[in-house]
Order: sequence, then C-alpha cells, then structure tokens
Amino acid sequence: MGRGDIKTKKGKITKGSFGKVRPAKTKKNVAPKAEPKA
Repeated sequence: MGRGDIKTKKGKITKGSFGKVRPAKTKKNVAPKAEPKA
C-alpha cells in the first residue's frame, strides 16, 4: 500500500507500468456504469 507497491495505482505510476488498475489508454468523458447494455 504505497508508492513501491506495483499492485496499486500509485505504485504503477511510480514504476511506470500499466495494467488493470492503471490502463495505458484512458477514455475520457466515458462512464462505464452509465453505459446502457442493449
């Protein structure tokens, strides 16, 4: 739980790595829960 932890968002920013917590490409103005499933 800190900057050194790779499993956290803050740790990934420090290490410069990407994953599920911190995706490389972020979609702006898009709410995942607001999208209606048809």
